[in-house]
Amino acid sequence: MKETITRALSGVLYVLLLLSSLLNQHALIILFFIFGIICIAEFKKLISLKSFVPYIIFTVLYFIFGYWQLLMNSSKGLDEATQILQVITIFVQLLLIKDLFSEKVIPLFITKRFILTTFYISSGFVFLILIANHNHTFTPKLLFGSFILVWVNDSFAYLVGKNFGKQKLFSSISPKKTVEGFLGGLLFSCIASYFIATYTHTLNFNNWLILAVIISVIGTIGDLIESKFKRQANVKDSGVIMPGHGGLLDRFDSIIFAAPFIYLFLRILHYVS
Repeated sequence: MKETITRALSGVLYVLLLLSSLLNQHALIILFFIFGIICIAEFKKLISLKSFVPYIIFTVLYFIFGYWQLLMNSSKGLDEATQILQVITIFVQLLLIKDLFSEKVIPLFITKRFILTTFYISSGFVFLILIANHNHTFTPKLLFGSFILVWVNDSFAYLVGKNFGKQKLFSSISPKKTVEGFLGGLLFSCIASYFIATYTHTLNFNNWLILAVIISVIGTIGDLIESKFKRQANVKDSGVIMPGHGGLLDRFDSIIFAAPFIYLFLRILHYVS
């Protein structure tokens, strides 16, 4: 009972921090910078990287993209820089997906550890900020809607999997995940996309429906990849900062992996509309 209350309180605090930051662009940037630093610290422990360099790289990348318009007094060059970062990030993510499905152990030579902290963790947080600043306009409802889809997917994947799950999704990495749970999370995310479209007045239902599929599928892969890193490190959670939940990276693993794909979809919408 005490553990349940602790878990609930830490979860509520996390959501309240997130909600309050959506009211102001600078508050959002600062909060997610703190979240990013914590996640990098947790990830560095998972991959046994002791260097301080990832923090410097993250800080430079994060604030350049977060405050590009203020620093440059215009958005000129931002789209091109974002495209370059996006191509590299997605390429690194595809390599991680390959490692997930084809390697017993993810190779972690020193260069790859720096690549992962930069283009797996750091750029994931950069794209979360870019989503909230889509089309150079502060639109926090897009980011909040994406988080809702992650939460709905995770919650119903757990509930459906626990009650109806029979077939394991990826037993060697995450024994508790089931195909039925994955499909349940996907189904309820698609249902949630209707309400998000209706009440946020951001994108239409068809677009939020596509985002629901992207977030459910790519987010689940991101969750599995982080689980593989934890299994290699022989730990249950990435950290202990959220009592009852584990580490902050355990809460962000899905959304930061899906973020570049979410932003890519938003960019495509912008160009075709």
